[in-house]
Amino acid sequence: MNLEKLIKDCKKNNLKAQCDLYNTYKDILFTLSLKYCKNIEEAQDNLQDAFIEIFKNIKKYNGKGSFEGWIKRITINKAIDKYKKESYINIVINDDILEDTTIDTDNLNVPLHIILNLIQELPSRYRLVFNLYELDNYSHKEISKMLSITEGTSKSNLHRAKLILKENIKKINESQIHKIKHHGN
Repeated sequence: MNLEKLIKDCKKNNLKAQCDLYNTYKDILFTLSLKYCKNIEEAQDNLQDAFIEIFKNIKKYNGKGSFEGWIKRITINKAIDKYKKESYINIVINDDILEDTTIDTDNLNVPLHIILNLIQELPSRYRLVFNLYELDNYSHKEISKMLSITEGTSKSNLHRAKLILKENIKKINESQIHKIKHHGN
């Protein structure tokens, strides 16, 4: 598949090209949507909204920078837009204890899919900041602009997300140890 030709054909509203582009990137963008949405249904909606936006704006893509990066940004922004519409209150938390809360992965006996589920269960404002910062490498300055919050709130939300994850991982590990002790004897 020649991506350049596919993009060119999509700019001409060629339905076959649009279908090919969708099939090429749907899995990548769905996985990305899952990181930012509360559940599978919301991620599916976000994926559809993102592709509508991609096809509507593909003429604006000028070939500078990665096309995949461009469509990923649209997908993330769609999820953030939905989050902003649902956010009725923006709580600004000023935390002086914003030192990094690391999650010790050396003693981690929790499968990756469970950790991803734990991230999925975080409150929206924490999940968004955690994913943007930890998984997609955005800075707190960029996140603050994207979510219309202060950098301090971004840092605080990341800190709180890590605390929640750390606590939930600890509970799972303790539960596993408890099971081993009771089944081992």
